[in-house]
Formats: sequence, structure tokens, C-alpha cells
Amino acid sequence: MVLDIDPSKCPLCGESNACAMADSNEGEPEKCWCMSEKFPDELLKKVPLEAQQCACICLKCLRSYASN
Repeated sequence: MVLDIDPSKCPLCGESNACAMADSNEGEPEKCWCMSEKFPDELLKKVPLEAQQCACICLKCLRSYASN
């Protein structure tokens, strides 16, 4: 089964990930919030295989994971 991955949606919760790299109108992806965050390997492993390297985890999921 092939899933249609939306790079603007978090692969964990489906909400907007607010990632500048997914926004074709944003000219400077290096200024995205995600570039200054650390994403633990254990959290990254929760991303479905077909969405890895295709869609960023949102800040809400990152914070939720960090608080556990």
C-alpha cells in the first residue's frame, strides 16, 4: 500500500508541522523552527517508514515526547 505523504503534516499526529521546508512559499528553510531543535532517535523511529525523510514531526509531538 502506497501512502500519499503530505510534507506539511506531522507524520505522527497529522496536524500542521509548520515546517518552512514544506512550504514552497518560504524562501529560507534554514530559518525554520525545526532547524534549531533536537529530535531524539527514539522519536524519529516512531515515524512510519514511508514518511521518513518526507515530513517533519511537529513541535507539539516533539514537546509531548520530551515531557514523557
